[in-house]
Amino acid sequence: MDGRALRQARLGKGWTQQQTAREFGVTQAYWSMFENGFRPVPPAVVRRALRALKLPPTALPLPGDQRLEESTTRKHDFSRELGVLGYPGFAHLGGKAGLNPALLLFDALNEPDLDPRVREGLPWLVLAYSDMDWNWLVKAVKLHDRQNRLGFAVAIAREVAGRKHEQGRSGKFKEYLEELEPARLAREDTFCHDGMTQAERKWLRQHRSSTAQHWNLLTDMRGERLAYD
Repeated sequence: MDGRALRQARLGKGWTQQQTAREFGVTQAYWSMFENGFRPVPPAVVRRALRALKLPPTALPLPGDQRLEESTTRKHDFSRELGVLGYPGFAHLGGKAGLNPALLLFDALNEPDLDPRVREGLPWLVLAYSDMDWNWLVKAVKLHDRQNRLGFAVAIAREVAGRKHEQGRSGKFKEYLEELEPARLAREDTFCHDGMTQAERKWLRQHRSSTAQHWNLLTDMRGERLAYD
């Protein structure tokens, strides 16, 4: 999160710098350094701003390039974390937002095997947080050769957006797919279901969707089967 976003959030709340600094327990001069980019915004301030200034989860910090490798070993309760971010299938689990949607999606796409209900929630993450940091996400998935999985999730999200006649998001997803297309991998993969049997793999090669085939994934997921309403 940068100082510009912090300033916009403060102005959206109708607070002066002095009011905001008092709310956060810092001096006005110190707060001004955040907004003007003279000091990085600490994660603790970002998390508090999430509540006090009503910032979206996409404002939460993301690992820098040197820490991307570490995020692949992060432990998750994906069901709860999807529920915290608003996914209808797990909304009953509750909790406080603590993870940027782009990071949650990246870590999920790195998993060899996910619960089927969690897998269904990944295109929803793309759909619900279409303004997530796409540049960071693309760099992360390319580093770990997960661009096919991301491309498939975006393609499914685009199908859902099209069904809902959401032309703005559908157009954005089209641009994302065009960016991912040159990096598409030829090797076969699954959509976070590496533990499937050989019989399942054989069946899916014949019965998967054209979208799954294009992204060289073995999966039976189809956009028309997902109900995110």
